[in-house]
Amino acid sequence: MRLLLLGPDGQIGWEVSRSLQPLGHVMACDRSMADLSRPESLEAVVESVAPHVIVNAAAYTAVDRAEKDRAQAIAVNAGAPGALARAARRAGALLVHYSTDYVFDGSGNTPRNERAGTSPLNVYGQSKLDGERAVARAACDWLVLRTSWVYGARGANFLRTMLRLGAEREQLRVVSDQVGAPTSARLIADSTAQIIHQAQHERAAGRFESEVLHLCAGGETSWHGFAQAIFDGWRRRRGAEALKVRDVVAIPTSGYPTPAARPLNSRLDCARVCERYGMFLPDWRVGVELVLDEVSGIRRTIPS
Repeated sequence: MRLLLLGPDGQIGWEVSRSLQPLGHVMACDRSMADLSRPESLEAVVESVAPHVIVNAAAYTAVDRAEKDRAQAIAVNAGAPGALARAARRAGALLVHYSTDYVFDGSGNTPRNERAGTSPLNVYGQSKLDGERAVARAACDWLVLRTSWVYGARGANFLRTMLRLGAEREQLRVVSDQVGAPTSARLIADSTAQIIHQAQHERAAGRFESEVLHLCAGGETSWHGFAQAIFDGWRRRRGAEALKVRDVVAIPTSGYPTPAARPLNSRLDCARVCERYGMFLPDWRVGVELVLDEVSGIRRTIPS
């Protein structure tokens, strides 16, 4: 099986490039080979690879910058997925595309399933929703995986930022009224490989169904709770003096204004993906521990 991966240098893409290896030959195209800001160029890339599966892990993820850079965000997050989906239809390929909890408005306090109404609060969320719709319109075989609060051992993300700031400052102020499930790029990547493997069997058997699926870690917390778990885990690995921070102050969203509004409720109901693909999505704390192990260089051993 030939797999075309877009965005191999990003948080999700780096992990996906690893997780897909057992499935077949992976052709990883970075921006120099496939520029998603130029959607019209992507058809030729797909034609040259002739993949059985396309995984689009590339995205415009600068949420605040997107408020002023709308055209670029739309080109990458909406135009490019649509172009890939049309190329996938012509190639007879499966397209797997990632989206976000930011397609919702964050109202309420219960998890949303895939049938819930969408209403993005910011340009980034709208561009990702437009991308979902462009993929569906192309009528190829597709799966859109919505996830939330992505982090990993590499790249710019909340976990790495907290470790850096925690080493520099004695006090940090972290938002406590936004709730979701921190989801490691590793979990997303491993789940993606399982989904693709089974989806290809579905396609071969003529029973494949294109749909949006929610995919994130189990449980829930706030950004403040996420920060506390990061600091607690790091001190267990490096000692009490490993971090300078001593006070993590819980603040409301209004106390940390940003150009782009954020949803307060980022909870996603992932029952459908677990049912369809027989998956178990571990609690978000499990992913934090694994990523902290990786960042700190610890390798856990299995007792004999």
